[in-house]
Amino acid sequence: MGSKIEFNDTLQITSEQGFPAELKLEQHLKKPFQAEDFAGRVFAFHDKSGARLYHPAPNRVFLVHNIAGQWLYWGQVQIIEQTINSATNTTSGKFIITKIYTPDHQRSMSLNEVDEGCEYNF
Repeated sequence: MGSKIEFNDTLQITSEQGFPAELKLEQHLKKPFQAEDFAGRVFAFHDKSGARLYHPAPNRVFLVHNIAGQWLYWGQVQIIEQTINSATNTTSGKFIITKIYTPDHQRSMSLNEVDEGCEYNF
């Protein structure tokens, strides 16, 4: 018997899985968001495939928006709750936003810190 739990330092989710709708790239490029803009807010994600463990708060986890298989890095979050559903083999949870990258940093991360073919170029 073995364990099939994946350990992740990156919360890479689609809009359908709960990526915050408030984080819009067009707005961010005009007037960059700050983590303080989301202070006191708790966001939820759901149905992330597989059994996963994210680093729990107070450790950082990268926040990435998966857009049609391309990874757009946004910043860092802290996972405050996580649940593995063994019946559906999915992971869900809650997080708070602790850091939002500047557009330049975001662009660099989205091009250089992803597997080939997953780059998000804007």
